[in-house]
Amino acid sequence: MGVFQSLIARFRAPVPPIDDTLWRQAVARVPLVRALDAPRAHYLRQLAATFLHTKRFQALGGTELDDFWRLAIAMQASLPALPRGPRAFKGWTNVLVYPGEFNVRRSHYDAPTGVVTDSDDTLIGEAWDRGPMVLSLADVALDLEAPWDGFNVVVHEMAHKLDMLSGPANGVPPLPPSMNRRQWIDTMQRGFDRLSKAVDRGRRTAIDPYASEAPEEYFAVTSELHFSQPALLREAEPDVAALLEAFYGPSPASHS
Repeated sequence: MGVFQSLIARFRAPVPPIDDTLWRQAVARVPLVRALDAPRAHYLRQLAATFLHTKRFQALGGTELDDFWRLAIAMQASLPALPRGPRAFKGWTNVLVYPGEFNVRRSHYDAPTGVVTDSDDTLIGEAWDRGPMVLSLADVALDLEAPWDGFNVVVHEMAHKLDMLSGPANGVPPLPPSMNRRQWIDTMQRGFDRLSKAVDRGRRTAIDPYASEAPEEYFAVTSELHFSQPALLREAEPDVAALLEAFYGPSPASHS
């Protein structure tokens, strides 16, 4: 077999299945997956296997990353991907995992003055356009301990990855044919505007104020709520909750 044929054979190689014992252990420790109905849990197992097969995990800063933690990340990243399938994972390869919070240096260019200023941000997760997903393992672990508190760093970053499938994140991911893009934009914009006004006025909000940073953050934060605290989202923004249920499918929290 020549080099070209060998590469084709490798590309077409089947995705290695997840070991049964490891899968059962992971399901027992990942409540969002344990709460899924049987058909979606079966498909999620296939998607998680694809994620593990196509993504390259890199443990940074002394992170201890074993098979369980790789699978736990893959399972939670696959939850938002369920309606779209493996296409949801296109455009990027690496998953960078730090033991805890990590610092990112950013440069800001002020056009009127021409001044460039640098600042350091402390993060628990980040998703780069056509680049890696970056995670704090301590926060991934916290999400397993408190699965229904409205926060999930892997879901948050995977929502950004879905958003980026059509270009830089803007809060409008590629939608299925059954959903109307204009309705999505109008509904999410109204929710974002209501939250932003409340935050600007110093009011306490049900939705994390971080969602008011930008439309793409509003989408990612409300995606976290859909999967881990949908009742709060339905009470705060029923139209947004209905839209996300149409996009992602029923929340596993509804069966917890």
